[in-house]
Amino acid sequence: MLERARKRLRKRAKRGLRGYPVATVALYGPDDTRATKLTVGIVPAEDADVTDLRRWFSEGADIRNDAGVAEEVLAFIDAAGARSIVMTDRIIGCPHEEGIDYDGPACPACPFWAGRDRWTGKRLQLRHCEIPSR
Repeated sequence: MLERARKRLRKRAKRGLRGYPVATVALYGPDDTRATKLTVGIVPAEDADVTDLRRWFSEGADIRNDAGVAEEVLAFIDAAGARSIVMTDRIIGCPHEEGIDYDGPACPACPFWAGRDRWTGKRLQLRHCEIPSR
């Protein structure tokens, strides 16, 4: 059941933009190996903000391996009438939300993400200010 739900989701995402509404699917976790949060946002039209957002959480276990969540995600997307699905291919950051779960630039519960690019997972290089010569 899990693989069937994952396959349906991946197949619909591979079709590309087929119109609006668009469902956006993103994974978050304490590091880049275990997803503990999955979010789906519904974007009703081009240049519109997300109108419906739903989050699923998993304590400890990787949420990608939960067949029940996969089925709920598909049901949510279908109920929203999404014509397209855009999905991340990796975990893109900490599952905690700044200003809600913590204050400050980095989540204290997820030190892995401090100083990392959320899209690549690679450490950010801090550059020194360069003064152009005249």
